[in-house]
Amino acid sequence: MTRVYPNTAASCVDLPSLPACCGATREDGAVVLTVWRKSLLFSCNGFTVFDAEGNLVFRVDIYGSGSAGELVLMDSAGKPLVTARRKKLSLGETWLVYNGEDADNPLYSVKRQVSLLHCKGLAHVTPLRGGSGSAGYGVEGSYSRRSCTVYDERRRAVAEIQRKQAVRGVAFGDDVFRLVVQSDLNTSLAMAIVIVLDQMFR
Repeated sequence: MTRVYPNTAASCVDLPSLPACCGATREDGAVVLTVWRKSLLFSCNGFTVFDAEGNLVFRVDIYGSGSAGELVLMDSAGKPLVTARRKKLSLGETWLVYNGEDADNPLYSVKRQVSLLHCKGLAHVTPLRGGSGSAGYGVEGSYSRRSCTVYDERRRAVAEIQRKQAVRGVAFGDDVFRLVVQSDLNTSLAMAIVIVLDQMFR
């Protein structure tokens, strides 16, 4: 089997409002992450995320089976960066995104888009606080096909979920895919959107 994670060490830094991971970037400034839909802990579900150099940058460990009501995105050392919690008693499926393990002041709301018409829209991300400069995002495409784009309010693509190309003829399947994040979007928020989409559309 093709090795998913070549290295095990990484570093992360804190940025205003949400932390963003360090990592190799492309010439266009985008951060390229490999997302593995698997926890490194035995008998856990979750995610393990590596940068373009193979360094571990994010992880999510989900205990038990089935759908989770709370997901914690951690850095490589296990420090909580972002917490996503399912909003109870909401019309449609809505998740709230908090900084770290904060439980009182959500930064963003991620709401599943529901339409009777055939629509490419999957979800809408709305800022709840954070002052000027906070923007909303729309998510379009198909999460099940690992083909999604996150757009900002000016319809610029700021992140993409893509299938990972086969290596030496070995395909990865749906559990390993790429997340390409432009410099306009915080990488922790982009990964929070991914884990919420997984709960909404898996």
